[in-house]
Amino acid sequence: MPHLTSTGGRLSATEESRLGFGVPGYAHPLLAPAEWAELTRPGTPLHWAVLNVADGPGACPDPHCLEAVGRLANAGARVLGHLDLAYGTRPLGELVADAQRHLDWYRVGGFYLDRCPAGRDGLDGVRRTAEVLTTLRPANAARWPAAFPADAPDVCPGPVPDGAADAAPEAARGAAPDPAGAVRQVNAVRRAGARRPYLVLGHGTHPYPGYAETADQLVTFSGPWADYRWSQAADWTAAHPPERFVHLVHGIPRHHLEEAMRIARWQGAGTIFFTDREDRTGQNSSFETLPGFWDEIVSRLGPGVSE
Repeated sequence: MPHLTSTGGRLSATEESRLGFGVPGYAHPLLAPAEWAELTRPGTPLHWAVLNVADGPGACPDPHCLEAVGRLANAGARVLGHLDLAYGTRPLGELVADAQRHLDWYRVGGFYLDRCPAGRDGLDGVRRTAEVLTTLRPANAARWPAAFPADAPDVCPGPVPDGAADAAPEAARGAAPDPAGAVRQVNAVRRAGARRPYLVLGHGTHPYPGYAETADQLVTFSGPWADYRWSQAADWTAAHPPERFVHLVHGIPRHHLEEAMRIARWQGAGTIFFTDREDRTGQNSSFETLPGFWDEIVSRLGPGVSE
């Protein structure tokens, strides 16, 4: 399968050879409203953000997630639907079903394949999956409701995730989004779903080189700062441009932020997500909230910043 290239849309920060953000998955919009809002801040070099409703697209459309995705689509950003490959153990049919729901309900611009195999023995399966995913398109937009009344049968009534009842504003608890606002978000998400799906493989480590021809980007590091600061890029990555690689690092002390950015550049990564939050659960919880140094890193990577 030849290297996938993006078509259409605005020129991304990766295409301009500048470091930018790939957000691997904020918490539900009711739990992390500030995080989702910050992604639409003018000048934020956002390459993509992952939508993970409930270990995938969830059981039915979530109007709160639709609003969050719609705002990003209005801002020209790419949203990727989360798909868990479970290191190659999930049946292709399950993955395709989840992917189609992501497209039909949220008009995502592509997919983030989490827990992706990295060994040579898993390459054929991932290649087959990628080939199928890139052929998918959203179903007929006429199936979408014009708004989200509370009794709409084809849209979830907005179940509140654990903890959201306490975190959400009083007016938002258990409430459906404003119908007029929902129409605007639906239209934006419809427009965002017309292109060939963008694929990011979430290996978390340097995979067998053949994976580089299977997707748009590879996550070649995901882990703590203590490991990242001593890490090295695989030799084969030097044959590819920085926009092919992603680094996700947690637990970075603020005074080491500049060092972390230098490492990313030295190792040839074009997309990053750096945070000072610690992963205390082993399930990437450190990536669910804004970094404490968010304003600083946005200013360092924003438009006009020289590399």
